[in-house]
Amino acid sequence: MLENVILVGLMGAGKTTVGRAVARRLGRQFYDSDHEIEARTGVRIPVIFEHEGEDGFRQREAQTIDELTQRSGIVLATGGGAVLRAENRENIKSRGTVVYLRANPHDLWLRTRRDKNRPLLQTADPRARLEQLFQERDALYRECATFVIETGRPSVNALVNMVLMQLEMAGIVPSNAGVPHEGPEASEGGPAETSVVALDGAHNVTSQAGNADGNPVQTGRDDALQTTPVSPSPDAFPR
Repeated sequence: MLENVILVGLMGAGKTTVGRAVARRLGRQFYDSDHEIEARTGVRIPVIFEHEGEDGFRQREAQTIDELTQRSGIVLATGGGAVLRAENRENIKSRGTVVYLRANPHDLWLRTRRDKNRPLLQTADPRARLEQLFQERDALYRECATFVIETGRPSVNALVNMVLMQLEMAGIVPSNAGVPHEGPEASEGGPAETSVVALDGAHNVTSQAGNADGNPVQTGRDDALQTTPVSPSPDAFPR
C-alpha cells in the first residue's frame, strides 16, 4: 500500500500549491479537502459558514477527511482548521505522512489579505486574527506532523524539493522523486530562508537543514530554527 502524504498548516501556508506540485512530481492523485467540500455541496465555503455556521462546516470537513484519508497513495491538502477536531488529528496521523508547512502570521497575512473566500479572516483586523489562530493551532499541527517545514519566502519549487527530500529520507517515495525540477515553479532572485525539522517517535525535533558552511545543525523544539538559502518566489501562496 502506498502511504498518503498529508499537508497541514494555517491558511495561506501553501498547502494546495505545494501539495498539487508534489502530487504531480510523484504521479499521484491530489485532493484539497476544502475544494472537495465545495465540489460536493456546490457552494463556496463562505456560503456554508453563513448557512450552517462553523460547526456545520467542521462536520462536513471531518466526514470529507475521514473518507479521503482512507484512500491509498494520495496527496491531501487539509483546511487550516482541520486539526481542531481530535478525530481529524487521529485520522491524519494514522493514515499518512504528515507535513506541516509552518509560516509566521505576518507572511500569512501578506498572502491572504485580499482573499475574500476565508470566512475566519473577514474581521476588522485579519492580521490579529491570524496571530490568534497561529497561537491556538501551532501545537496541534506539531502534534500531527511527521515533518515541520518552515516556509519562509522560498519558491514553490524549493518547498516541493524539500518535501520530496524528506519523504525520500523516510522511505515513503523512491529516491529519484526528489531530483531538483527546473519547471514553471522555479524562480530567480536573492536569498530567502527555509528549514525543515523531523519529529521522531518521542516527538523530539531534529533539524535537517544545514548551516552556512553546509554542515548539519541539530536543534531542539524550542531552539531557533536554522536556515538554508533558497530562491524566493515572486508569487504569494494562495493556500
